[in-house]
Amino acid sequence: KNIKCFNASEGNRQSVAEHSIGMLLSLFNNLNTSDREVRNGKWEREGNRGIELAGKTVGIIGFGNNGSAFANVLQGFGVKILTYDKYLTDYPFQNSMEEIYKQADIVSLHVPLTEETTYLADDNFINNFEKDFYFINTARGKCANTKSIVKSLKSGKLKGACLDVLEYEKTSFEDLSKIGFTDEMQYLINSEKTILSPHIAGWTIESNVKISKILTEKILESSI
Repeated sequence: KNIKCFNASEGNRQSVAEHSIGMLLSLFNNLNTSDREVRNGKWEREGNRGIELAGKTVGIIGFGNNGSAFANVLQGFGVKILTYDKYLTDYPFQNSMEEIYKQADIVSLHVPLTEETTYLADDNFINNFEKDFYFINTARGKCANTKSIVKSLKSGKLKGACLDVLEYEKTSFEDLSKIGFTDEMQYLINSEKTILSPHIAGWTIESNVKISKILTEKILESSI
């Protein structure tokens, strides 16, 4: 039928990158917990002592628009950045997964959901890491196996998880309360080791404008 399809992932890459950083900093500095405590009249300083991002090693898996934008934002934080993208063969500074497994303190997924990446972050993936680490997923929910994430949070192999996406999503707009929470989802909700958001990493006022402009430009260019 000669139907053309366009995407505009470059339009929300900055918002995804900033959201990833925001979730991580919130987790590192106990912002959600301490905010709730102060609102309830509790002034707890020592129990909310945070950790610094500087000096950590961050492994980025998937180095397209979102992964590269995340790396760019990270550069001002004094971290070591390791990147891996199976399909990016012409990038001269790419690392191996073995390097990420050995060195990473933080791992962030920025891959599309394909048959190959479904449940990419499973028991085997997590247990390959030499260090206990923090996990970020702003890609797609089914790129991570929730049972594996919860099991690793309980064991301490995962020190924390920042999840903007969940495998229970069918679209980006559902009311999860109508689906019914699994035991794993209930654990994620109750845990102080998690930061959750409803698939809004790429959902800013600016990204909405940029995506519209980029799609318009691509459509106009294709019709010339």
